Amino acid sequence: MGFHEVRFPASLSFGSLGGPERRTDIVTLANGHEERNTPWAHARRRYDAGVGLRSLDDISLLLAFFEARRGQVHGFRWKDWADFKSCVPGDEVDFRDQEIARGDGGATEFALLKNYVSGEERYARPIAKPVAGTVKIGVGDAEQFEGVHFEVDLTRGVVVLDQAPGPEDLITAGFEFDVPVRFDTDRIHTSVASFLAGDVPNVPVIEVRV
Repeated sequence: MGFHEVRFPASLSFGSLGGPERRTDIVTLANGHEERNTPWAHARRRYDAGVGLRSLDDISLLLAFFEARRGQVHGFRWKDWADFKSCVPGDEVDFRDQEIARGDGGATEFALLKNYVSGEERYARPIAKPVAGTVKIGVGDAEQFEGVHFEVDLTRGVVVLDQAPGPEDLITAGFEFDVPVRFDTDRIHTSVASFLAGDVPNVPVIEVRV
């Protein structure tokens, strides 16, 4: 599958419906207890891009983007307005936002992660599509600077440091990020009359693994 490193117009994704989806297999035993398992290590996100359309110009922009992606053929970036930062949406990104690894004295490449913590439980989400110019890195609580101390592979979400951190040095990161997605349909139904009457088209979008 092809992937275009272009973001779906943020003005259209603002106000869209969507969020994470998980798959859980549940077996009810004879005694009434349940066994619950999941084949997915990570959630998959779904969105409806049609909800953000507010004008006929928006429809035109959507159709141009859809055609340029050849429908479902090519993936693209999507801004999830509810979850697009290493911190909470109202805060500024800081290099201490997320713990992503500890040094071993040899490794210089580290994948970006976002940790979701509730009580004693923690889930580490891989971040494959950071936003250019937003990535901040810290090593041992000292901020590093892009172009001087590290480079970022924006297509994979990997940070490459110029020097290997020492053993047990904590590597932290802050960033904004997009979700890699594709259209989940090969057709878009639009009607000017129904749109003006308040009936927006359904435009499903689904996360892809990259």
